[in-house]
Amino acid sequence: MFQQILDPIAGSLALSAICAALPLILLFVLLGAFRVKAPIAALASLALSLLLAVIGWQMPVNQALSATAAGIFYGLFPILWILVNALWIYRLTVASPWFEVLGQTIRSISDDLRILSILIAFCFGALLESLAGFGAPVAISAAMLMAAGMKPLKSAVVSLLANTAPVAFGAMAAPIIALNGVTGLPLNELSSMAGRQTPFIALIVPLLLVFLVDGRRGVRQTWPVAVVAGVVFALAQFVTSNFFAVELTDVVAAVATVAAVLLMLKVWQPKESIAEDSADEELRGSSTASGTAALSRDGQAPTGSPAGRTSSIATTGAAAVADGSRPEARKVWMSIAPYLVIITVFSLAQVPVLKTWLAQVGSVTFAWPGLEIVDSAGQAVSGTKFKLDHLKATGTLLLISGVITMALYKISASRGLRVYKETLVQLRWTIVTVTAVLGLSFVMNLSGQTTTLGFALASAGGFFALLSPLIGWIGVALTGSDTSSNSLFGQMQATAAEQTGLSPVLMAASNSSAGVMGKMLSLQNLAVASAAVGLDGAEGTLFRKLVGWSLGLLALITVLIFLQSTPVLDWMVP
Repeated sequence: MFQQILDPIAGSLALSAICAALPLILLFVLLGAFRVKAPIAALASLALSLLLAVIGWQMPVNQALSATAAGIFYGLFPILWILVNALWIYRLTVASPWFEVLGQTIRSISDDLRILSILIAFCFGALLESLAGFGAPVAISAAMLMAAGMKPLKSAVVSLLANTAPVAFGAMAAPIIALNGVTGLPLNELSSMAGRQTPFIALIVPLLLVFLVDGRRGVRQTWPVAVVAGVVFALAQFVTSNFFAVELTDVVAAVATVAAVLLMLKVWQPKESIAEDSADEELRGSSTASGTAALSRDGQAPTGSPAGRTSSIATTGAAAVADGSRPEARKVWMSIAPYLVIITVFSLAQVPVLKTWLAQVGSVTFAWPGLEIVDSAGQAVSGTKFKLDHLKATGTLLLISGVITMALYKISASRGLRVYKETLVQLRWTIVTVTAVLGLSFVMNLSGQTTTLGFALASAGGFFALLSPLIGWIGVALTGSDTSSNSLFGQMQATAAEQTGLSPVLMAASNSSAGVMGKMLSLQNLAVASAAVGLDGAEGTLFRKLVGWSLGLLALITVLIFLQSTPVLDWMVP
């Protein structure tokens, strides 16, 4: 039996906390200062954490290695099981002509760039985020906006800013599921809490987008449709995450918002239509095709990947905008079929009879071998037992949805397997990064390093409610992933909250909700955006244009979270 030590370094909590933070500091320095590749940085930090666990926190070597294996396993299942199957479905749609039909349908609705920024960057981007992630929403939406007539730099800025509201529930809620895995807090409470924070950001993002496109005039002329989009998206996020299935939050929100905007445009149109971007501050950029080629050269998206199809999508979109054509109803329904299939499959899984059956035959709980750990007070720690939901897992339901999509699109089994293999190849370094980060998280949590950090941060008292969102923001900005940030800091946030008398659910969810404001500043997203629009080397320019918006949104949600930690809004905490 291994008992965690709270202050193992010279009996000092402060010195022990500094040592516990070293793996995280190393990760941030390698990523931020030296721009080391994420997989290498994650592996180096994992190695340092293992050394500290064994030498500093006196964790037996076999238990330290077992904790690493537990983290890697959790990274593979359920996290990567979700990501791989979600991206596979997305790639199946891109490999078919129906994806271009979907893009054409959206662009044929209006020639107003302000409205298209809401439909493409906000709504369609959220739909892509719910399945693909990894820069695909930014790359695709930026290229589509360029095809509609928006200048390259503005297309990138709009797409990056829009990619905030859906991230906490992106990739079928992978960030929230990861948060549940490392903290042991109930998944439904974490999803409910996040669903009572991120909708407030969703309310204002469409207004910010039209302001970026056309300034005050854009807000003055298009605020009704922007408000409708924000309100519907926010309500859909809240309702789905609190009362339905957390995995479907972004899918439902995106589809509902598209429907609401389409209905709105049938009865209302802006007085003027801004069909061409006349901004004069844009950088000189090459064509969308060259931007896509640059993306491939930079290694961000291999040939045949979602971003690799950007050029053809943009070409099709340009033609659609030019002649105003719209696909026939049957083609439109076929283009959205994969998303309807996903909604149907997940909805059926929530039917009481099926849900009970899946819970009985599709779930196995077991103690991870080699882990016998108690905390410094002698209480058993979470993270040593695993609940393996092999049948009802999100990734399994996605796999079933993918097979149904193959049947609908008449994709052969051999081609489907080939696309699946290509998906694994595309995600190979992401797989290394995610498993290494989860390994690091489990080692820090189970050795007691995270608990030490949490107790040290708890010395901030009630001020921690203001510090917590900043920690999440830094984590996402540096790692480029809300899932990774939650895996690293989720347990630390919960521990610090318990010591300060705050709600662990509130602080853990805040790590995710506030963290997404840093997504637009992450090096990975900036590189994808600049390459996708043919502006290689424009990452610094994009950063400068977005940093103010990122900090402003962070300040806004920090105020909300602080109020939720006080009697003013504590009724919002589940």
